[in-house]
Amino acid sequence: MFTPDTDRRLVRARMTILALVLTTLFAVGLAAALVIANSRTTTTPPPGGTGPSNPAAPGKVTTLEPEPTPEPGWDVAAQKKLALRPMLRLPAEAAQPHALTPQAGPELKIPEPSHTAGVWIPGGFPGTPEGALAQLKAADETGLRGGDPAVYDRAYTEIALPGAPEVDRTGLHTLLSTFRMRAGIASGEPKPGLTVTYDVTHGQVKGTTDQGRYAVVCVLGVLTFDYKGQSTSMGVGDCQAMRWTGGAWRISTGNQAAMAASAWPGSAESVQAGYRSLGGIPR
Repeated sequence: MFTPDTDRRLVRARMTILALVLTTLFAVGLAAALVIANSRTTTTPPPGGTGPSNPAAPGKVTTLEPEPTPEPGWDVAAQKKLALRPMLRLPAEAAQPHALTPQAGPELKIPEPSHTAGVWIPGGFPGTPEGALAQLKAADETGLRGGDPAVYDRAYTEIALPGAPEVDRTGLHTLLSTFRMRAGIASGEPKPGLTVTYDVTHGQVKGTTDQGRYAVVCVLGVLTFDYKGQSTSMGVGDCQAMRWTGGAWRISTGNQAAMAASAWPGSAESVQAGYRSLGGIPR
């Protein structure tokens, strides 16, 4: 016999099943998006037998970008070599949640922002490689909040110098655009009950040139999609070439940095890819 309580239980059950189905679709879409984003790299596939077990054998670097115009006072050739040097290539499974390793290495300390009031993206980081890493962390966490590629594009543009690589060539733009397409959500369209967060916990300084005024830095964090209490997460990395303008770190003109390795933060793969856990510098 059906009663009002029975009807309410059935409705709740159907809503739970719907949430699980949508979350599964989101997870599939997110995994597919990560694969597609990682395939948009500036390197050719490495020879057989390379990968996590052989990180010293990357693919040959190629680029479709025009040669940067030499700038007075800047070592453009060194910048290009650093930016295009391939990162470790990992299988998509490495980004899925799995066991952490106790051999994570020393913590990498980054500075706190000095500009937070009245600004969308925190800033005011010092002109050090760690400052560049902290600026990228702040911009990516802000831009990925909500999972809308239009919002990420705005955040990227806000910290990019004129002449920086186009945002639609970045891995994070590709990931969000592909995810939304696979999940059937248009860019800029709200999805009631859906929240998206990106929490950067690890990073690395790939290298510097020009007496530290140019740095390629990479962040690694957990990208989480939650739909009405049902969530799916994966580790997502991002590398950018950053330039010190004398007062702030900005995404540099010139070559786009090689695609970051994406791994579950704190896993053996993330350590193998060079990531270290981030810690703040006490004031």
